Amino acid sequence: MVSLIHSAGLTGIEGYIVSVECFFSTGLPRLDIVGLPDKAVSEAGERVRAAIKSSNYDWPVSRITINLAPADVRKEGPVYDLPILLAILAASGQIDTPPRDAMFLGEVSLTGALRPVRGVLSMVLAARDAGFQRVYVPAANAAEASFASGITICPVDSLPPLLDHLTHGTSLPACAIPAPDEKPQEIPDFCDVLGQQTVKRAFEIAAAGGHNILLSGSPGSGKSMMAKRFASILPPLSEAEQLEVIRIWSAVGRGSEAAQLSGRPIRAPHHTISAQALAGGSSSASRLPLPGDISLAHNGVLFLDELPEFHRNVLEVLRQPIEDGVVSISRAAGKVTYPAQFQLIAAMNPCKCGWYGTPRCTCAPSDVGKYLRRLSGPLLDRIDLQVSVQPVSYAALTSRGERNEEPSAVIRERVLAARQLQTTRFHDTGIRCNAQIPPAHMSTFCPVDADGQKMLENAFDRLGLTARAYDRLLRVARTIADLDRSDLLQGTHIAEALSYRTLDRMV
Repeated sequence: MVSLIHSAGLTGIEGYIVSVECFFSTGLPRLDIVGLPDKAVSEAGERVRAAIKSSNYDWPVSRITINLAPADVRKEGPVYDLPILLAILAASGQIDTPPRDAMFLGEVSLTGALRPVRGVLSMVLAARDAGFQRVYVPAANAAEASFASGITICPVDSLPPLLDHLTHGTSLPACAIPAPDEKPQEIPDFCDVLGQQTVKRAFEIAAAGGHNILLSGSPGSGKSMMAKRFASILPPLSEAEQLEVIRIWSAVGRGSEAAQLSGRPIRAPHHTISAQALAGGSSSASRLPLPGDISLAHNGVLFLDELPEFHRNVLEVLRQPIEDGVVSISRAAGKVTYPAQFQLIAAMNPCKCGWYGTPRCTCAPSDVGKYLRRLSGPLLDRIDLQVSVQPVSYAALTSRGERNEEPSAVIRERVLAARQLQTTRFHDTGIRCNAQIPPAHMSTFCPVDADGQKMLENAFDRLGLTARAYDRLLRVARTIADLDRSDLLQGTHIAEALSYRTLDRMV
């Protein structure tokens, strides 16, 4: 007898349908799993054997062949434990054959408990698109799986309730989308930042238009402190953006954590991170690469503190994802492409000792230039706002508690108003914010008046701007004009955008 159970696999963040077939034949008792299984799939037999006996069912004394189709696609991970177990029980007549419109996912423990697996949301979406009506998943994966609308999600803690449900029709309640956390994560507020109005304004522009920003200043000037408060003025995730984030995090086994995020994802890797960890990769040549930090920061923020201290090859990894919004990784096991539309927030000292421009600096001019050259021109070209952060004044420090700094809530209102203008402007274009305006649409969305054109012409030659830097300058000016509620990019908007190119002048 041949039994058939439906399951799913994962390639990158895309799910695909897998058919698990079980066949009994004469011969010495053994279990063979075919269909390009990896080590984790090949070891499923021992887990399934113990789980069946722990659930008071019999292990068939026969030669058992398990086929995972399509046979030419490599199967990875323990996600096939549950469908393999059900296929064996159904083929041996111990349970009724599950309905064909149901799919099963999950790792099985030796005691019959179901453990979470990675990539569940993408697999559930693939099941929905293929016409399946119901998916049985481990209870720990139910929160992320429930974000797939139009399909019933049944969380399962252990085998006995599931087997009773399949054989005797006992109830197994479905899962609803979890309610948002009533106590969202507390984020530091900009009202704690004394002075630094120019930097706050730059952060407001970055949040309103989705721009990258680089802060350069001496130690203790507040660069990291303000960067940690950037999330407090960002717009919330849309439903489509949240779905994308959960799918990426689920690919590394953190989908449930992503489902509980109260804001946009924020990644802040240490400067010792490798290029593989940043872009994505795998410890085994036989496995497809997993998403790295730049993909985990998709639709969120990637914060790189002490930017010049990162290895040069690590920083150069950022160039293509910043430009294209995706990262493509090719390894021996295959090629995958992950989304990587993030906002880069970076901070650095102006020189090795950190005190360039003050009497305390001990660096020779050649050393300052050498330090700045750790950042390549192509990388700087891709950073929209380059801001010089001055030390906090004594007057601002002594006025602590006496002056009221603008809170994040007020700044966020202006950011949301600017984003609403962009939503209306880019309706049905696939563009989400000003930072994503393609060059072909620049003249349509970024009209400049006569004063602005003249200012741009002078700055283009004086600063030696590239075509890419010119486009990014226009995008920043577009955001400044949105904050000013202006359809036309005026000279004042161009001038402010030009003021945020400090490192271009230094380099």
